Amino acid sequence: MENKAITFQFISEPSDVNFGGNVHGGSVMKWIDQVGYACASTWSSTYCVTVYVGGIRFYQPIKIGEIVQLKAHVIYTGNTSMHIAIDVFSRKIKEKNYEKKTHCVIVFVAVDEKGKSVQVPKWIPSTNQELQMQDYAIKLMNLRRNIEDEMKPFL
Repeated sequence: MENKAITFQFISEPSDVNFGGNVHGGSVMKWIDQVGYACASTWSSTYCVTVYVGGIRFYQPIKIGEIVQLKAHVIYTGNTSMHIAIDVFSRKIKEKNYEKKTHCVIVFVAVDEKGKSVQVPKWIPSTNQELQMQDYAIKLMNLRRNIEDEMKPFL
């Protein structure tokens, strides 16, 4: 299946600005959710819901007026869930090279029209890099379980 990745590209706008003059982190998070949803729903061919957003790492700010590029790709599938890795890049209009600005992994679950989870196509890594990304997703999943266990007394 070739629908394992998707890329969005656009210019950051003045309406995305925060008090420091950079793109607001909330705007970046919205874009991440949108590109992640597009990737997950394309892979599963159905509606999906976000169930987990983990470890968003902001490396550098994005400036207003820069070209923004978001790349999302499937890195692991369960029975009904998909782990989508998302990288956010930007560049000044007059420059050719993008710089990585943000990274995270989002987990989506495919659902039917009644909101019940449905099975997704199995993603099978085909390169060494894809195998490494799958291992990364599994490690994150195990870490998330440990965190959830630690939080249970406080929920």
